[in-house]
Amino acid sequence: MVRTEDILSTIRMIHEENFDVRTVTMGISLLGCSSDDVKTLCERIRSRIYERARKLQSACEALEVKYGVPIVHRRIAVTPISIVAAGHGQDGFVSVAHTLDDVAHELGIDLIGGYTALVHKGMTKDDETLIRSLPDALSETERVCASVNAASTASGINMDAVLLVSEMLLKVAERTADRNGFGCAKFVIFANAPEDNPFMAGAFNGVGEADCVINVGVSGPGVVKGAIERAKEMKPKLTLNDIAEVIKTTAFRLTRIGELIGREIAQAVEAKFGIVDLSLAPTPKVGDSVGEILQAMGIEKVGAPGSTAALALLTDAVKKGGLFASSAVGGLSGAFIPVAEDSCLSQAAAMGSLTIEKIEAMTSVSSVGLDMIAIPGDVDAETIAALIADELAIGVVNHKTTAVRVIPVKGKRAGEKVSFGGLFGDTVVMEIRNAGCSKEFVRHGGRIPAPLTSLRN
Repeated sequence: MVRTEDILSTIRMIHEENFDVRTVTMGISLLGCSSDDVKTLCERIRSRIYERARKLQSACEALEVKYGVPIVHRRIAVTPISIVAAGHGQDGFVSVAHTLDDVAHELGIDLIGGYTALVHKGMTKDDETLIRSLPDALSETERVCASVNAASTASGINMDAVLLVSEMLLKVAERTADRNGFGCAKFVIFANAPEDNPFMAGAFNGVGEADCVINVGVSGPGVVKGAIERAKEMKPKLTLNDIAEVIKTTAFRLTRIGELIGREIAQAVEAKFGIVDLSLAPTPKVGDSVGEILQAMGIEKVGAPGSTAALALLTDAVKKGGLFASSAVGGLSGAFIPVAEDSCLSQAAAMGSLTIEKIEAMTSVSSVGLDMIAIPGDVDAETIAALIADELAIGVVNHKTTAVRVIPVKGKRAGEKVSFGGLFGDTVVMEIRNAGCSKEFVRHGGRIPAPLTSLRN
């Protein structure tokens, strides 16, 4: 049982270290909303979401006042729309996207995810329709986030889907060129996508989830950094084992807070409590950076040798601390390294110490993958597909979730600065080496088979 006294004590201790509940995400099942008529389908979707989420904003505000912990985002994740809107054409899918956007705006919801297709073993006609509708859906809406699960350890990588997504990404970038391709920041392609992830752009309510569920994403890079720095002051000859223990203890406390808030919100909105996702998700604010944690651990420049090992230690300790604190830890839970959203990582990319190749290596031990990376706008679809395939392969072979959120910026070259605003941050356009050299491989199409290890009983 979580004791309120412990939570309040922890909150007071970390008050000035940028701890927050990054997101409270309500998962809503739209199964049962289907209709042969698009207008009726959209009305049912709007009615279902409004009825379920109408109390979410006020419940979050009440908990912020009660515990003094900021809840940065209120979000909704719905059943994959490729399933809900099956049978309708591209215009119908886009109408659904507008409906999601409108109801999110009406409810004061920051982002709404679930404009999603699950194509890891093959694409249905409806899956393909959703993917082809991405340029319209993402450029014409403000709050809608989309995702595609194109690979899994059990099935391998669907390269036909990966290439189609890459072609659509370039169209999204073109349609939102006046915002530096920002539409692409609302889309992610996965391997092994979890059904209970509360973080955008990849959140959706899986078909195995409850009718209405609250998932909480807790984040506190600044808290972890501060704990490590205090420990080093008290014991200058700190070992890596000691650092791991400090991180585990801190993760334990943060998870307890997240679970308390999540359960109370679930009760207030009459939903089931799902999971706490303890992912150290940074913001552009100085002092709220995963990169700064690595520096506190002794990596002078992020991207230098040792960066992957340090990130592995951090991710492992966060997971262990969270699992000890709660039986409801889920989602991604680890450490995010979204370049544009992390001031330290963005600076490292600008200095050249952090390259895409090094980020890819680091994603083998972190949560998710190549995240919020700006790339030159003239990179071809096949090169983007190959970049995605490399990242998905890491997830498939290592039985973990990996993902790609890259943003082609039209008219920009490597080294030029771009800004996406707010929590999406600023960064430099990163160089894609050997662009155009993977076309034949990608154009083979088909599916990269599942690894032999996936066949074990």
